[in-house]
Amino acid sequence: MSLHLEHDADLTALNTFGVPARAAMLARVDDAGELPGLFAAIAGQGLPWLALGQGSNLLFAGDPQGIVVQPVLAGIAVTGESGGRVRVRAGAGESWHGLVEWTLAHDLCGLENLALIPGTVGAAPVQNIGAYGVELAAFIGAVEAFDVGAGVLCRLEPGDCGFAYRDSRFKREPGRWLITAVELDLPRDAEPVTGYAGLGAELAAAGVTRPDARAVFEAVCALRRRKLPDPARIGNAGSFFKNPVVPALQAAFVRDHHPDLPCWPAGAEHVKLSAAWLIEHSGLKGHRIGDAGVSDRHALVLVNHGGATGAQLLALARHVQDTVQARFGVALEPEPVIIGAG
Repeated sequence: MSLHLEHDADLTALNTFGVPARAAMLARVDDAGELPGLFAAIAGQGLPWLALGQGSNLLFAGDPQGIVVQPVLAGIAVTGESGGRVRVRAGAGESWHGLVEWTLAHDLCGLENLALIPGTVGAAPVQNIGAYGVELAAFIGAVEAFDVGAGVLCRLEPGDCGFAYRDSRFKREPGRWLITAVELDLPRDAEPVTGYAGLGAELAAAGVTRPDARAVFEAVCALRRRKLPDPARIGNAGSFFKNPVVPALQAAFVRDHHPDLPCWPAGAEHVKLSAAWLIEHSGLKGHRIGDAGVSDRHALVLVNHGGATGAQLLALARHVQDTVQARFGVALEPEPVIIGAG
């Protein structure tokens, strides 16, 4: 199979919230060479399209329009080594966590702090995923993508990707790019990043005094499993809101009234605030409206208790935003892509 088309496709199992949604057509592609013909046909019909990986960073508030394209491009391989770093190429359809495990098994480090982030390799650069003090952008060697407008496969260098906090060119130019593979430059040995909230304490509790990449990986997995609900057990898309980055003066004003609000430097004139703290201290941790809820384990996570629709989860998200804005004067921005919001 290089291109498989399914009409009236049920997407309920293809989004980690587990909300009902249907696509008029779902195209699964395992050969990038099929993309020019596929997108020529899409353009010829004047159809909108949506890229779908594992559905771990989106919310179907309604059915998607047009055609859903799911790249199931596979393969992980070392393609070279230079300057103390090893180049690894991974297909867009590979599991992100599976790739992290693969790199550790091949004695490569750098990605261990990004363990257990749900989703595919192809989705990772779109969001510039990050966790526990590490961002993917630090390891990107190149991103291979199909330029829908030009109808050609491209290879973008890191400087062409426009990476920022939970952001990228691919996110800011929706409808233009379909990522087909990611190339990473990874060290064989590097000082582990252990200074982020709770990670050092987790390592110490495990009796690790000189952590290596494997120890950090195990600690991150333990933290995420303890703090975050498993999408296989209760529908969710992980962290639903970004940590807000605000001007330093605004942060100082908020912290003057709430000195225990966690914050981190975000450049010379801005500060990053903890969205989870803001939500929890707005009284919303564990709050639910029907089957749409804020997790009682982590206030940053919205969950589907079983029968919530995407529209109901979106309404809850907006309630959270409105409540935090009214309480603290801080605007929260969703991390997931919202589909079909009207």
